[in-house]
Amino acid sequence: MVPMDDFAARTADRVISECRGVSESEAMMLMDVPLEVLKNEAGRITEACASRKFDTCSIINGKSGRCPEDCKWCAQSRHYKARVTEYPLLSADKLLRAAELSRSKGIGRFSIVTSGRKLPPRDVEQLCESVRMLSERTDISLCLSAGLLSEPELETLREAGISRYHCNLESAPSYFGELCTTHSQKEKIDTLKAARRAGMEICSGGIIGMGETMEQRIELAVVLRETGVKSVPVNILAPIKGTPLENEPLISEEDVLRTIAIFRFILPDAALRFAGGRARLSKRTTLEAYRAGINASIMGDMLTTAGADMDADFALIRAAGYSL
Repeated sequence: MVPMDDFAARTADRVISECRGVSESEAMMLMDVPLEVLKNEAGRITEACASRKFDTCSIINGKSGRCPEDCKWCAQSRHYKARVTEYPLLSADKLLRAAELSRSKGIGRFSIVTSGRKLPPRDVEQLCESVRMLSERTDISLCLSAGLLSEPELETLREAGISRYHCNLESAPSYFGELCTTHSQKEKIDTLKAARRAGMEICSGGIIGMGETMEQRIELAVVLRETGVKSVPVNILAPIKGTPLENEPLISEEDVLRTIAIFRFILPDAALRFAGGRARLSKRTTLEAYRAGINASIMGDMLTTAGADMDADFALIRAAGYSL
């Protein structure tokens, strides 16, 4: 039997030589590799196959309110009792000010995120007008997360200036139904494929720490690869009072690092993007995560939770050897 240290090194060597991720069964075997070894080997893959220019983005809650979907992690679902501010789609001027502020801080992407199953047609039309103005007045790349839009709507938004569309798969196919019953994961995958046909890049990831197993996290990463996703947000559940997951135990920092490292073995050239929930991680763990595979991040605050300090983040990113 090959020692697990040797297995991890040989597997990393093959991934590096081919820049092709491991199989699902091989990823399952990596669960038994000592964490320090796993992080080091994932770091080698990151250096060889992934971009060394750190990809930064900020997000804005472009429309906030009670959503008809029943996603158990979400404060904005009208099925639950979490407190959330409600407001309609933000004006073009408000979006422009936020985009300009992000650009002034050196952030490369600005993502507009809206509550609801999908934006209604009147909001799509308004948003297109806003995006045209942002495209004319800023040089920041524009991304959008607006639910299960149709391909014609996505084409219109791409023509207006949206270059990347985001729709998280959230969890493994085998677990998604435990977390949401009002839409399917297939609908999300179909939306991502429609966005790609419309000429956009696609961004999709998930939330870890919602009661899923490590095997199911691996299942998620493999589905993301099969869908052709190259920008993968890694959220860590921040339990929100009033949601069904409010008492879900926090996963350990070691569990977070192991997940990131295994994701890198599966997705060697992807932008693995730190997203929600990472603010609770220690400085040491954050730096280790950058070295083990995280090479992109949402900067500043998240949708309904606080983010990490931006200046401290930039310092750690540089310490991990990335350019900005």
